[in-house]
Amino acid sequence: MRPPTIRDVADRAGVSKSLVSLVLRGSDQVRPEKRQAVLAAVEELGYRPNAAARSLSERRTRTVGVLLNDMRNPWFVELLDGLNSRLHDFGLHMLLADGHLNRRLGEDLTRTFTDLRVDGLVAVGTLPPSEALREAAARIPTVVAGAREPVLPAVDIVAGDDEHGARLATEHLIGLGHRRIAHIAGQGVVGELRRRSFETVMREHGLADTAIVEQGDLTEEGGYRATVRLLSARERPTALFAFNDIACVGALSAAEELGLQVPRDLSLVGYDNTSLSRLRHLWLTTVDNGSHDVGRRAAQRLLDRIADPARPAELVLTTPSLEVRGTTGAPGGTA
Repeated sequence: MRPPTIRDVADRAGVSKSLVSLVLRGSDQVRPEKRQAVLAAVEELGYRPNAAARSLSERRTRTVGVLLNDMRNPWFVELLDGLNSRLHDFGLHMLLADGHLNRRLGEDLTRTFTDLRVDGLVAVGTLPPSEALREAAARIPTVVAGAREPVLPAVDIVAGDDEHGARLATEHLIGLGHRRIAHIAGQGVVGELRRRSFETVMREHGLADTAIVEQGDLTEEGGYRATVRLLSARERPTALFAFNDIACVGALSAAEELGLQVPRDLSLVGYDNTSLSRLRHLWLTTVDNGSHDVGRRAAQRLLDRIADPARPAELVLTTPSLEVRGTTGAPGGTA
């Protein structure tokens, strides 16, 4: 049997096709009894609007392209949940592209989104410079979420307050009595903000000479290798603040392989409060930068920009908090 059409719905409800279209678009210009008749006919016939035809008539696809820096990063899961929940409230659907795959294939999937004529674009995480993204942002309402770059005209940025989050982590370790503290640094503007805040707090407490920065690459392997280098020094740190939870997991593995007990011999703080940090056998102390809230706020900024593309660009920062768990304690396990 052929699928039901809008004509079938109109005949069943005893109304015109144009009135059925008004009901399906949510128009308030339809009398309640007519609306109910149309909705009942839709239900009885199992009618589903043709998305392609609707896109042509409305000049909208009701889709949002989401370009992730790396789909393997668990921090993005909660951000996407917040983003999707808000977009869904307004009848929009996400299309995902993995920036990591972009780089492996040597192509930029941003152009795929523009070819699909998405209604909006969200760049999630720190992405490499992209001319395709710059061009797309000039034509499509765009928001950057969970990062501070790229900074583009008429593009809103929604992220956590990285300087405050790094301050929370560093002051927590100092408050426990640690003096020789290391930071595994990240990359890009976010990495710079967290590193700079770490160094500022250490300097404020008169600990600039014992602050150590070791460059990482945001991965577990990078965190592991950076920690091995730090712990191989003559004067090793008693505490370590990692750029993210993934690097912190690598640091934990390195400490255990070198025979150190966490937190007695080495305290560890991660960043992002991902699902990894909440695993019982890891139970990381970490900074929660409100990824779900970042996602919801990014969705709202995108909705606002779709409604008013000319509005000034905004920087929106969420306030992080510290989640103290099992990987931090006083140096040497003292009370």
